[in-house]
Amino acid sequence: MGSIAKNGLRQYLIQLRQHPLRTKAITAGVLSAISDIIAQKLTGIQKLQLRRLLLKVVFGFAYLGPFGHFLHLVLDKIFKGKKDTKTVAKKVVLEQLTSSPLNNLLFMIYYGAVIEGRPWMHVKTKIKKEYPKVQYTAWTFWPVVGWVNHQYVPLQFRVIFHSAVAMCWGIFLNLRARSMALPKAK
Repeated sequence: MGSIAKNGLRQYLIQLRQHPLRTKAITAGVLSAISDIIAQKLTGIQKLQLRRLLLKVVFGFAYLGPFGHFLHLVLDKIFKGKKDTKTVAKKVVLEQLTSSPLNNLLFMIYYGAVIEGRPWMHVKTKIKKEYPKVQYTAWTFWPVVGWVNHQYVPLQFRVIFHSAVAMCWGIFLNLRARSMALPKAK
């Protein structure tokens, strides 16, 4: 059994080296799926909602993985790969003031408009009410993750580390979105 896991990891690392964008996109999609399955079960959904699950996979694969891939490349280019305390702090601040608000806003729009199929007015109302709370919570959690990521995780693994933590964050966002769901318009 150990050799199967070891071989799987070796193959994964080969794919990550040879096809980094594709591998990170697939990884983000798979972790989005795991996050959504857990969130569905925690909210008491008995039968897995496959449409919702597939739409979450699409979001992870098409947006989160590629965005993270290019974000970390750009940050490393801007800061020339430095890992001193001052540079890591600048990376974390820049990330928290740009990509964090954008990612949370896009997720809330995507969840309301695409996954739940709600009219724009309902999505907008929900975002006005919930976005500040979600973003504030993000700013109490993600800077620590960002610090660990930029300080200790090699560039090629940053999106994967971030995606693994985002899996837990996704559960939080899903639970928040479900608990605050507005009634569907008829």
